[in-house]
Amino acid sequence: MSEGEAQTEELAEDRTDLAEDRTVLAIERTFGGWMRTAFGAIGIGLAFQGLFGKLDPPWLARIIATVFILLGAMIAITAERRASIGLKRMTSHKVDGSQPPKLRWIAYSVALGGLALIAAFWFQG
Repeated sequence: MSEGEAQTEELAEDRTDLAEDRTVLAIERTFGGWMRTAFGAIGIGLAFQGLFGKLDPPWLARIIATVFILLGAMIAITAERRASIGLKRMTSHKVDGSQPPKLRWIAYSVALGGLALIAAFWFQG
């Protein structure tokens, strides 16, 4: 292999490594977007319960709020699973990528918080 071919091959490997780093960052941005969506769904549930908690019958507002909060919890867990699958296939080279256990901790904390809100809605006086 000549010196020019070796240099071309090295540049191609560098470009591939950088593309993989960009993909890792894109997966993290996408996870962040889905987590924002999860928080939005949970926020809609909270707002609905807060604004319409005095509806008649009283369980109607709780059911609607519960649906939105469960949707937010499902979005958080699904986002983590998809991000973990994508990150397992990637190797970061020059960037420090997130690790799936950290993403799992974040997603499950959001889901558990949502479930705690649901319990608070249903067990409040």
